Amino acid sequence: MFTGIITDIGTITETVQEGDLRARISTAYDTAAIDMGASIASDGVCLTVVALGPGWYEVQISAETVSKTNLDTWAPGKRVNLERALRVGDELGGHIVSGHVDGVAEVVSVTEEGDSTRVTLRAPDDLARFIAPKGSVALNGTSLTVNEVDGLTFGINFIPHTKTATTWGDVATGDRVNLEIDTLARYVARLAEMHTD
Repeated sequence: MFTGIITDIGTITETVQEGDLRARISTAYDTAAIDMGASIASDGVCLTVVALGPGWYEVQISAETVSKTNLDTWAPGKRVNLERALRVGDELGGHIVSGHVDGVAEVVSVTEEGDSTRVTLRAPDDLARFIAPKGSVALNGTSLTVNEVDGLTFGINFIPHTKTATTWGDVATGDRVNLEIDTLARYVARLAEMHTD
């Protein structure tokens, strides 16, 4: 489990297409303190560490995961949001995030509003109903509050800190973004469906 509070920005340094996609990510994390098999959310996708070295780790990504996320865009030089798995006793500063991406949203507009940036995204048809004003979503692993919803589109406001502590300072129209809906929203929607049947 994760919180959606990004603790490092890594950089893809190498990708290799074997049976699965394998990627090496440089990081400021102390890799001597990371265990083989540990889970690290990388742009919101819970990935397993399969190799380690000083200042880097490698992950292996199945074709299924690549098909459901934006990891097909990973190439050397790409910056990615990183978060290590939640430990018992850690502060839960964001919201409960599983690292299991539900789909890919598309950035449809980016507008500067004072020091902040307003980003409007389009959710996939099957996920839009789970997104509510003032609810939580994880986008590329970042825990965020939804400002408004209009059909398939929803807006997020990024303050300067978020833009510098994550890759959101690089956002551009047309970007594909990993979307994980809030677990609570999923269960509430399921209960509502059961009561209308």
